[in-house]
Parts: sequence; C-alpha cells; structure tokens
Amino acid sequence: MSSQLKATPIELTDEERTELEGLARSTRTEHRTRLKAQIVLMAAEGAATRAIGRALGCTTGTASKWRVRYAEHRLAGFSEVGERGAAPKYDEETDRRILALLNRKPPEGYANWTGPLVAKALGDVNVQYVWRFLRTHKIDLSGRKSWCVSSDPEFTAKAAEIVGLYMAPPENAIVLAVDEKPSIQALERSQGYLKLPNGRALIGQSHDYKRHGTTTLFAALDLESGKVVGKHYKRRRRVEFLDFMNKVVAAYPDKEIHVILDNLSTHKPRRDMWLKRHKNVHFHFTPTHASWLNQVEIWFSILSGKSLNGASFQSVPELIAHIEAFIASYNETARPFVWTKSEVHRKRLKPCFAEQ
Repeated sequence: MSSQLKATPIELTDEERTELEGLARSTRTEHRTRLKAQIVLMAAEGAATRAIGRALGCTTGTASKWRVRYAEHRLAGFSEVGERGAAPKYDEETDRRILALLNRKPPEGYANWTGPLVAKALGDVNVQYVWRFLRTHKIDLSGRKSWCVSSDPEFTAKAAEIVGLYMAPPENAIVLAVDEKPSIQALERSQGYLKLPNGRALIGQSHDYKRHGTTTLFAALDLESGKVVGKHYKRRRRVEFLDFMNKVVAAYPDKEIHVILDNLSTHKPRRDMWLKRHKNVHFHFTPTHASWLNQVEIWFSILSGKSLNGASFQSVPELIAHIEAFIASYNETARPFVWTKSEVHRKRLKPCFAEQ
C-alpha cells in the first residue's frame, strides 16, 4: 500500500471551465488570478501537483494551495482577503496613546519629543512604528512654527473691507498699502568666490560681520500700478509716519486716497488731527494680528529675498542707496499683485495632537 498522499481531485462543470478558461487566457486578468485559473484547469485534467508547478513555473506548495482552495470554495477560494499573515501588532489604541503622549511635556532635561523618546516612554511600541505613524500623520517633531491668532471681534468686517478694496477698488480713487520695515541692518560681510579642491567654485560670504547701524523704510504700494514709493528714517514714530504720508498724498493731488494700514499705535492715535485736515484720505485698518492682509508685506518679502539677503554694506548711506536702486529697478517692470481670494477666514488651530 502506497503511503503517498493523493492529490485533491478537481471536477469542473461546463460553466466553471468556461469561466476559468476565460481568466487563464485574458491579458486583462491580473497575473496571480491567471496563474490560479491555470493551476485549476491543469488539475482538472488530472495533472499531478508537482507537474503543475514545473509547467507553470511556481512552487509545488503554491499549486497545491490553490488546487485545494478551489476544491473547497470554488471560485470564491481565489480571494486572498485575510491571507496577509499575522494580525497587526499595533492598533488604533496604540495610535491614540502616541498622540496623547505628544500632548504631555517631554522627559525632564529634554526640550522636544523625539521618536526614540516616544518609544521609550510607551515601553511596548517599536521606534520604527512611531516614526512610521508620525510620517503618516505628517507630524514633524523637530519642526517648530509660530503663529498669531487674531482675536479681533470685528475680524470679519475688517477683513471684508480690505478684501473689497482689493477685488473692487473705488472708481477714480487711489488705493495704497502702507507699512514700515524697521531696523534694516547695514551688515558688512566678507564676500567672494570659494574654489573647492574638485574645481567647483561657490559664491559665499563669511560668517562674521560688522554692524554699521540701521535704517527704517516706510513704503507705499500703489495697488493699481504695482509701483512702490519709499523713504528712509532713523526712527519709527508718528512724526516720521506723517512726514511720509505728506509725501505720498502730495503725489496724488485732488484724488480720493484709500490707505491700508496695520494697527500700529503710530497709525491710529486717539485724536487724528492729520486725517481731519486731509478729507480726501481714508484709512482702512487690518484686523488685529492680521497684517498679512496688507499687500505691501508681499513687497517687503520681495525686497528681502532679492535685495537684502546676502548683501554687504559698509555704512547706512550705502544701504539706503542700495534699497533706492532696487526700488527704481523694481518700478520699471512693476505689476500689481492679483488678489484672487474673495473670502478670508480665521484658521482654527487644533489645540492638541489627540484631536487629529
């Protein structure tokens, strides 16, 4: 009597054979499904499991597995749902524990949580899973961002007023965005080209620098033309602000002027006699802690990136001349910024990780 086990027999109905032959021949069928259909068809012809594996280029175990599965469950046995190995070691409760831990202070002596610190504090969670979880939820433990949430009760009304000036400015009127960039430093750095041993040349500057004083730039951005008017002062007080506004207003005689400003105290005294003397000028203030609504802040960013970052100055007059040259060059090709967002909302920050 032979001790060798007999292969599971397969008997097919005409409908089953037709369906399996369609799966085995179709180029649109997934490769694994096509292989399963071919295994069953050969088994139905009486082929041995080992011979099926050699003919189709799969292991004997694979051929036996799908032969038995089809005999027991027919075509439904082709499904691989639940065939992915052991149950996951970590679940949603683990994720909640990680988020709850991140809301606590890090261990004594540490400023921030890190992956290894989180794994150590949890005790039963591998650091690799912690990192994978943080990446999935886009949590950067080393990155730090600052924020300033506007608590202005009139945020909506003030923001709508500013956005209205951007989207539909008054006819035959001038709209200006005005602000100051204080304490621009005249830093002197050694600059030049550095040649590396591999022949590559880099432009750079020394880490050390000398301070030669500061200047404060008052700027007004004409929203219609995109051009900028600037003036430099040593300080940033009401007197400097009014002197600059006198210069700006004089450039637009007999024109209605709308000026967008932030809430700096020099811009809005309790009794504004200057505004009473200039009936054609109207001030519009951004909501508290929302000076980003002022378009001149965009231009200040351009000034820093294209003109100031990496430059070296031996004196404040040299710095002022440098900025004036940039303004003149910028105005030659100036274009207005296109404001497209018609609604502005305060962003609601999530107070803790556990609420993600």
